[in-house]
Amino acid sequence: MASKSVLITGCSSGIGFDAAHGLRDAGWRVFATARKPQDVERLRDLGFESVVLDYADDDSISQAVAYVTNQTGGTLDAVFNNGAFACPGAVEDLPRGALREIYETNLFGVHELTRQVIPIMRAQGHGRIVNCSSVLGMVPLKWRGAYNSTKFALEGLTHTLRLEMRETGIDIILIQPGPVTSDIRKNSIPQFERWIDWKGSARASQYETRLIPRLYTDSGPDTFELPASAVTKKLRHALESKRPKLNYYVTTPTYFMSVAKRVLPARALDWLLDKF
Repeated sequence: MASKSVLITGCSSGIGFDAAHGLRDAGWRVFATARKPQDVERLRDLGFESVVLDYADDDSISQAVAYVTNQTGGTLDAVFNNGAFACPGAVEDLPRGALREIYETNLFGVHELTRQVIPIMRAQGHGRIVNCSSVLGMVPLKWRGAYNSTKFALEGLTHTLRLEMRETGIDIILIQPGPVTSDIRKNSIPQFERWIDWKGSARASQYETRLIPRLYTDSGPDTFELPASAVTKKLRHALESKRPKLNYYVTTPTYFMSVAKRVLPARALDWLLDKF
C-alpha cells in the first residue's frame, strides 16, 4: 500500500523541520517545503522530496502544488500549514507595510495554499488540513501585535472553513503551541530592524529595557518551553487518528490560557496578560 502523502511548509528549521523528520520516520511520504532555495537543497540532501514554497508568492504556491501532484499522480492526503514569521514591536509603531507583509505570509499565503489543495482533496474524497496557530491566536501578549493578529485571524478563518467542510471528508484542524524551541525569535530581528523606528518611538525607553534585551540576548529556553517534537507528536495524532480533535494544545501555557480565557472576566484576563 502506498504511503500517505503530506505537504509541510516552513521546514527549514524548528517545528516544520522536526515534523518532516517525524512523519517520514512514521512512514509518510513527506514533501518538505521551504522559502529559500538553499534550504530546499539542504532538505534534498537529507533525502526529502523538497520544493520552494513561499507563502508571499502565489506562483510559488501553485508551482509547489503542481510538483507534489505530479509526483503523486494527482493526490495529496494532508497539508500542515506551518510557515510563519514575527515582527516584534508596539502596535502604535507598526507601519502599514509591516502588517501587509506579515499578513501575506502568515494568513493570505496559508489561505491560498489551502484553496489550491481543497479541490484535490474533494476529488479523492478525503484529506486533512492542519493549521499551526499559537497560544497567541487565543490570547495576545504585548509587543507581538503583528503576529498575534495574524494568528487570531487564522483561527477565525480555520474555524469557518471547518464548519463549511463538514460532510466533505476533509478535516480542518488547529494546532496551538505555546513556547516551542525554534528560530522564530532570531528570525524576527531583521523584521524589527527593518520596520520599527524604536528610537523615535514614545516607548523608546521601554524598547531599550524590555524588548531589545529579550530579542537580542539568548537567555536559554523560555519557561515551559518544549522541543519541536512535542508539536510533531500532536500532528501525528491529528493526521493519523480516525477521529481527530478539532484543536490540539501544546505546552502548559496553552492549556492554562485556554482555561483563563473562559473563566476570567476580561479585565482580570488583561491584568494577567500584562504580567508577561
